[in-house]
Amino acid sequence: MDDTASRRSLSTFVISITPFTADGALDEPGLRAHLSRLGEAGIGVYLAGSGSGEGYTLDDRELATVLAVGAEELGGRVPVRAMGVEPRTAAEMVATARIAARSGVEALQIYSLDQGHGNRPSRVELERYLRTVLDATTLPAVLSSHQSVGYLLAPELIGSLLDEYDQVIGVNCSTMDVTYLLRVIDAVDQRADVHVGGPLHALTCLGLGGQGFLSTDGNLAPRLCVSLIDAAQAGDLAACDEAYRTVMRLYAATRDLGGVAATKAALELLGLPGGLPRPPRLPVDAVTRERIQRTMIDELALRDREQLT
Repeated sequence: MDDTASRRSLSTFVISITPFTADGALDEPGLRAHLSRLGEAGIGVYLAGSGSGEGYTLDDRELATVLAVGAEELGGRVPVRAMGVEPRTAAEMVATARIAARSGVEALQIYSLDQGHGNRPSRVELERYLRTVLDATTLPAVLSSHQSVGYLLAPELIGSLLDEYDQVIGVNCSTMDVTYLLRVIDAVDQRADVHVGGPLHALTCLGLGGQGFLSTDGNLAPRLCVSLIDAAQAGDLAACDEAYRTVMRLYAATRDLGGVAATKAALELLGLPGGLPRPPRLPVDAVTRERIQRTMIDELALRDREQLT
């Protein structure tokens, strides 16, 4: 790693699952047990995310519970942050920010505005949205630039917000466009952390001067994800490459076998807390469970290799 990449500490975050019971209720004991395991592994945690966190199924009371439990279980041990879901309006994001502030989490991700039905906000509308949210909260904030909403934040806008808002501590960048990632890292200019969404471009991010990656894979193998970052920080390229190959195999298998439903099934097969998905998501079928056992547990030796679990 070059001098630029070493100016800020490297890190990785897991977008935590949210355990639910068989009748669809929030499984608070399961959540506490899962988060305790993540804390022991030393991985940073985002809570109630849209994807693996199934945050779109949570009402405000449940969101407050998830965030408060996370702050209680992880505060002072590892970074613990609210992620939430893509809002339709600034008011929705501000409401999430207020819940997060009361919960005790240390930071809040500000998702990009999702106007729905394929609509995209103009540059002026998007800037007004972000400023409205930032002006309404004192929590440290992480900007999200995510391809799922159909557009990406202009790097110049990210840079100008960093100029004016000291509370912006990071940017989560989820895109397949590596040239865009480079432009974001250049615009941030080491003033905040830049993490990529998913492990796919984890090494690229580190090589370009970013700080790490977010993943769902950390729910199953938190120590593995941490080991990748530790090896990169130490300059141990052989260990970094080995950890990256295993993370990517886990990532590919999870995507192929059902996403968060596959993750939860694998946790159950390993005897670890994780609960069930909440409708509209459904548990995986018996055939898929057998494939999960074979490809996500046996072939990757998740049961036997302590550093993976």
